[in-house]
Amino acid sequence: MIDREIVRVKVAGDFACFTRPDLKVERMTYPCMTPSAARGILDSILWKPEFQWWIHRVIILKPIKFISLIRNEINSKQNKIPIVVDEVKSNGKPKYRSQRSSIILKDVEYIIEASVYQQEFDKKNPPKKYAEMFKRRVRKGQCWRRPFLGTREFSAEFSEVHGDEKPLTGVVPVGSMLFDIFYNEKGTPEPLFFYDVAIQNGILKCPVESNEKMRKSTHIQPGISDDLSSVICSLNEQEESCV
Repeated sequence: MIDREIVRVKVAGDFACFTRPDLKVERMTYPCMTPSAARGILDSILWKPEFQWWIHRVIILKPIKFISLIRNEINSKQNKIPIVVDEVKSNGKPKYRSQRSSIILKDVEYIIEASVYQQEFDKKNPPKKYAEMFKRRVRKGQCWRRPFLGTREFSAEFSEVHGDEKPLTGVVPVGSMLFDIFYNEKGTPEPLFFYDVAIQNGILKCPVESNEKMRKSTHIQPGISDDLSSVICSLNEQEESCV
């Protein structure tokens, strides 16, 4: 069941990078925030296992500006053994660190529009309850982790929508865009794309069929007894009790 009320939050930052997965080596950003990045920001503000976020639209408020920079990254995945970034090979070259060029966005600002979705209606905890909780947390500036714009070093500031914001004008073609990562019943990840994407007058619309498929994804529905779920719910309850 999807709540009829649409909640809105404005997010902004100095830099953003919503990486295109079809470019393997160098990072190249999409021209605007992806639906998966929008969901991640909403989850950072309010997450509970009883509901999921249904993303309707992403509204672009500032002109799209690209810049190029070189960043230090690691070329190996983190595992149980810590990676010593400064470790070098026998020839004196870095073992794990590598410099990669990135095309990122500069000075961004968006409005995310979304609704609360529940698989089954809960009389004790209806969607309206979580919508109101989300709005209170945005008003107070509460989040259980700092939201970020694509990559963790590009942190985001969030605030209420005042109603006088004006989106961009014109059309920006995008082509295909990653909607989210879908996990089947076996836990196997699959990229979920939507096609013929274009930003119309500053608005990126998220297709209904993609949202419906993501409701069946297993990675966003952890059990209520999971350690992570317990910690997040506890933090949410503590912050809600604060004035």
